[in-house]
Amino acid sequence: MANSTMVTEFLLMGFADKWQLRLLLSVLFLLMYLATLLGNLLIVSATTLDQNLHTPMYFFLRNLSILDMCYVSVTVPNACVNSLTDNRAISVAGCAAQIFLVIYCAYVEFLLLTVMARDRYVAICQSLHYPVIMNHQFCVWTTLVSLLSGLIFAAVHTGNTFRLSFCQSNVVHQFFCDVPSLLSLSCSDTFNNFLLIIVSAILVAGGSFIFIIISYIYIFSTVMKFPTRERGKAFSTCVPHILVVSVFLSSASCVYLRPSGASDILQGMILTVCYTIVPPLLNPIIYSLRNRQVKEAVRKVMLRKYYSGN
Repeated sequence: MANSTMVTEFLLMGFADKWQLRLLLSVLFLLMYLATLLGNLLIVSATTLDQNLHTPMYFFLRNLSILDMCYVSVTVPNACVNSLTDNRAISVAGCAAQIFLVIYCAYVEFLLLTVMARDRYVAICQSLHYPVIMNHQFCVWTTLVSLLSGLIFAAVHTGNTFRLSFCQSNVVHQFFCDVPSLLSLSCSDTFNNFLLIIVSAILVAGGSFIFIIISYIYIFSTVMKFPTRERGKAFSTCVPHILVVSVFLSSASCVYLRPSGASDILQGMILTVCYTIVPPLLNPIIYSLRNRQVKEAVRKVMLRKYYSGN
């Protein structure tokens, strides 16, 4: 410790060592990023401009789309630029900001997906009371609580990470700064950090997952009483939600709860992509663009932009 030098910047690992592979992966990630922005921007535009989509379900979808655009913008553009320029350095302040924003977006996404499960439960199982339960005030307050509590949650985890001393290697084995990668670089005792992660995972991720599963148990038991035609429609909206939630929660849990050095770097990067890039990319497709109402609203938005441009 006496001969060690305190870390003043970190070096992100990047996508690959070979230039050709870095270029290929950077272009792939960039295309995914642009597709994510386009899909979510169309959802935001359609649900804002079309009066028929001013309902609780589309209110939460609009918020989720805005969040997803922010979520994917925290990591992908910087990673692509770093990989193409081979400039892997990131300041300690920049790393802290990236960790804060990633945790914040992931936390709020957990809560929004949970509230959306409740929305589906009320719509299917308590349809007569839907306007009363899912009123505008409830939607606004739920969103505000999610956004504000996310600030506290992200600040606690970021502060708890950067109170540590980093005096060993400064190479982050990830294409962006995340908590598990930094904990493996610390020369301080990280037991309290891992304990905080486990408690947070149980309370936030575990609590959200249990709530969502219970909601869908009731939903599926109710849907089974529907006529076959309506049953298929209900399943088509619910199953994709469960799929995205499962991928999101399982991949995030594997990254944050695995023991240090328990898996190789490639596996860790793939799991990270599954919870930082895949959900924002798929959400517009499975939640909205498969919906006839939304597709019609998107078509109107596209035509309006086309004619206004001419």
